[in-house]
Amino acid sequence: MQHVPDLISIFFPPWKNWSFFWDLTVSGLTRGSIYALIALGYSMVYGILKLLNFAHGDVYMIGAFLGWFMLQWLGGPSDPFISGWFVVACMLLFAMLGCGVLGVGIERFAYRRLRDAPRIAPLISALGVSIILQSSAQILFGTGFRNYQTETLVGFSIHNVGDVFFSTVQLVTVLLAGALMVALTLFVARTRVGKAMRATSFDREAASMMGIDVDRVISVTFFIGSALAGAAGVMFGLVFGQIYNLMGFLAGLKGFTAAVIGGIGSIPGAMLGGIVLGLAESYATGYLPQGSTFHDLYVFLLLIIVLIVRPSGLLGTPAIQKV
Repeated sequence: MQHVPDLISIFFPPWKNWSFFWDLTVSGLTRGSIYALIALGYSMVYGILKLLNFAHGDVYMIGAFLGWFMLQWLGGPSDPFISGWFVVACMLLFAMLGCGVLGVGIERFAYRRLRDAPRIAPLISALGVSIILQSSAQILFGTGFRNYQTETLVGFSIHNVGDVFFSTVQLVTVLLAGALMVALTLFVARTRVGKAMRATSFDREAASMMGIDVDRVISVTFFIGSALAGAAGVMFGLVFGQIYNLMGFLAGLKGFTAAVIGGIGSIPGAMLGGIVLGLAESYATGYLPQGSTFHDLYVFLLLIIVLIVRPSGLLGTPAIQKV
């Protein structure tokens, strides 16, 4: 037994370093907040249409570019016309509105006529839209990296609470993501449109017969989900600095994974799944063998384990089978 600590120190060098643990936790919460916002779009669309919108990750990528172009229009990070954080607010607003309109357009032209088609048809259409968005971004924006230059724009200050160290940008990302999630939860639970969304997700035909404008509800759902993806794209650019035209593929896949882990179709599940996925990725990078190289391997192993133990996800409910 005396050799156990030695083995642990070989395979998990920083296992006793609490400062390192808190650094990983902060990083995981930051990533998880971004994944959660992406996962919300997947869950909202799936809850109403039972559609896996695989173009959602590329909407997130477009949001990151829209934020970058707004930054340039306002004078760039080194010489903005207005104060740094107000520039960030303008970037977020522009990206959310632009992605919201893009999401509505995608639903109108790519999915609406396929609502009653076999499920494979809208799935293939979603993959086609994803490729179109990636290729369009490559043509319009090129394949090079674009830099948000966050340190120049808003500075780079570090705060700490005991052994927990975090940057201002990380704190703002987590708080803003949390605020957006709370706002969405209240919107769905307490507004008339939110109640219509819940009714449509339960039974689309019955909701239509009760006088609910199903087309409008679905458009609102796509607008909100895509707007959240746009906000996530800007947050990614602010936290990690660089964006590029293929960034949406893996992020979209992880957002979908987060939605499945939490229970796809469940808004609280999407939030929980995003945080769990972000923490798992961060801890795998820091603690597991070759984690910095194979952290995606561990993340998707987690997905398989969750689906084996609880196929409906952490907060999902088993589908009712009609007989």
